Amino acid sequence: MAIYKRIVLKISGESLAGDKANGSILDISILNDYAKVIKELVNEGVQVSIVVGAGNIWRGKIAENMGMDRATGDYMGMLGTIMNALAIQNILEQNDVKTRVMTSLPINAVAEPYIRRKAITHLEKGYVVIFGGGTGNPFFSTDTTSALRAAEINADLILMAKNGVDGVYDDDPKTNPNAKKFTKMTFDDILNKKLKVMDLTAATLCSENNIEIIVFDMNVSGNIAKAINHPEIGTLITKK
Repeated sequence: MAIYKRIVLKISGESLAGDKANGSILDISILNDYAKVIKELVNEGVQVSIVVGAGNIWRGKIAENMGMDRATGDYMGMLGTIMNALAIQNILEQNDVKTRVMTSLPINAVAEPYIRRKAITHLEKGYVVIFGGGTGNPFFSTDTTSALRAAEINADLILMAKNGVDGVYDDDPKTNPNAKKFTKMTFDDILNKKLKVMDLTAATLCSENNIEIIVFDMNVSGNIAKAINHPEIGTLITKK
């Protein structure tokens, strides 16, 4: 039996592309791995929602380098998250998982508009709800989207999937072999130590609404399901 009953799974868009060796923005094997694990969670009775980024399609740095204004660049990123949401929906449904895509930007031909009460109803009926379009406003990250949606749907937990990093460290473990991993910490620790786990808006939202976060390495097969029952595989972040 899973410890958490309703979760938000935060997936980086960049991870969906794999190693990008073939130039593709989506790696079907990675999508299939996600789908199988998400199906396991649903079968365990966990209500699963997903927030996905767009780093495999568009990044703010590209807009900056083009001299594009920040708002326009962010809207392009929101559209990228919707593309990824549709890809995740497709692969989940190929694995016999019922889904709904809900977007903050109205694109009625391909997705439902985000309505809080409707999202909760979908979750209660066993659908995986995929949130696309970020918050619908520029200047907000998908970390903040995850925190906002988690608060709105009364989620117990945000699973923050990282690409090749198995938790929160006091320094970058990729460059410092002596970096220390935290197995448990508080939101105050993040703020006081200025750890780059998520943006401050997201951390504050989670703290104020008592939403726990588990940061874990998504590249290890089965880790999404393991993190629900064994938070120690990553870093558990709580209010106290």
